[in-house]
Amino acid sequence: MKDLTIRPANDSDIEEIAQLFYDTVQNISNDDYSKEQINDWSSSYNNTDKWKERIDSQYFIVAEYKEQIVGFSSLAPDGYLDFMYVHKDCQRLGIARRLLEAIEKKAVLQNNHFIYSDVSITARPFFELCGYRVKKQQSRKSNNSYLTNFRMVKLLQTI
Repeated sequence: MKDLTIRPANDSDIEEIAQLFYDTVQNISNDDYSKEQINDWSSSYNNTDKWKERIDSQYFIVAEYKEQIVGFSSLAPDGYLDFMYVHKDCQRLGIARRLLEAIEKKAVLQNNHFIYSDVSITARPFFELCGYRVKKQQSRKSNNSYLTNFRMVKLLQTI
């Protein structure tokens, strides 16, 4: 996607990030999770304190196109890829790949030897295409529901 900008997230982005998270979860994973699971997964979208804490404590980036946030991702200091979401109307345009490239570069700079993440059924094929491997299938509690996801890992090449 031409004219896509990757930049650090800030507190003024929280409302837009939260809405993108909610809309994406509600619309993208319907083939993989029940409506009850999706509603539970997305129910914490308006927890401003959670978003602020993640922006403050992680390498948290957004992808912006024409002044609209179209994706976001974050990396904890230990190499945990916490978030990777792309706007429901902007799927399969290379946004996630651009975000992941930036995350992987940051992980190398942080001296992480690998990145690990808990990846949804829906996102698993993308991560596999990007060199991530399933370590184990999990049943993780969201808020009130249990969701199947996969602990995935990618070893990083150090410079």
